[in-house]
Amino acid sequence: MMFLASNTMSYTLGPVVARTPAVSPKMQLGQAVGQGVGTQYAGGVVPTKGPVSADSTILVQGGSLRTWSYRSPAVEQVQVVLSTEGRPLDADIELWHGPDNTPCKMRVYVENGQLRPFSAVIETPRGPNTVAIRNIGQIEFPIAANVVADNVDNPSADCAASSTTIQGGALRTYPFDPTVDSVQVLLKTDGRPLNARIELLQGPNNNKQVIELYTEDGCDRPFFCILETPGSGNVVRIVNTAPVEFPMTASVVPHSINQEMSTGAVLGGDVVIGGDIGW
Repeated sequence: MMFLASNTMSYTLGPVVARTPAVSPKMQLGQAVGQGVGTQYAGGVVPTKGPVSADSTILVQGGSLRTWSYRSPAVEQVQVVLSTEGRPLDADIELWHGPDNTPCKMRVYVENGQLRPFSAVIETPRGPNTVAIRNIGQIEFPIAANVVADNVDNPSADCAASSTTIQGGALRTYPFDPTVDSVQVLLKTDGRPLNARIELLQGPNNNKQVIELYTEDGCDRPFFCILETPGSGNVVRIVNTAPVEFPMTASVVPHSINQEMSTGAVLGGDVVIGGDIGW
C-alpha cells in the first residue's frame, strides 16, 4: 500500500494595517485621522497665515471619502483647503458632531482647482468633531485635501464691519476690479439656519466656482471662505436660498490686491478687456 505525502504549507498573517490610526493626546490639535493611508500629494495651496507640511496633504481619489477627527474641545476652528492639478473639483464637505448630527455641510464645485483653489473655515465648537471630505467626481479627477486646526484664516476688520442683510430668497452681486486677486466672504445669521449659494462668475452664465452651503446655526457656526478671483470681470453672487423668515448678513470685501496689474495697466503695459481700469 502506498501513501502519498502531501506538502503542508503554513501561512502567517502579518500585522493588520489600520486605515485610520488612533490619535494620541499629543496629536489631537493638528493631526488628521487617516493621513497615513493613500498616496502623499503635494498640493500647491496652503492657508495664508502659515506654511503646512507636505505630508499633511493627502490625495482623495474620485468616489472616495477621507475624514479628519479632532477630539479636543480646544479646537474651535478648522480650515479646509482643496486643490487639483488644473482639473475640475467636485466635493462634498460635512461636519460630524455626534451620531447622526451634521450641523454643517456644503457642496463645492470649482472649474479649475489649481487656478481657483477652495479654502474655507469651519467652526467646530464643543468637540469632538469630524470633518468628512468626499470626492464625488470621477476617478480621473483626484483632489488634494488638507485640514488644519492651527494658523486658521480669520476675517479682516473691514470684512467684519461691512455687512449687508440678504432676505430669504433674495440675491446680491459684488463686482470686483481686475486688480483684486482674492476676496473674503463672511456669512452669518442671528441664530437661525443658514442656507446659501455662493457663485463666482466671470462672464455671462459662466460659473467658475459654486458653493451650496447649509449651517444649522449661522451665529454659532458662521461661514468664512476666501475666493480666488484672477483675471477681469469677476462677480461674486450670493443667494439666500432659505425662506423669507430666515434672513442672513453677508460681507464680501477684497482680500489681496495685485499692485503690479494696477501699475502695468496705468502705464499701458497690460490690456484690460472692457476698460475696467487704466482709463
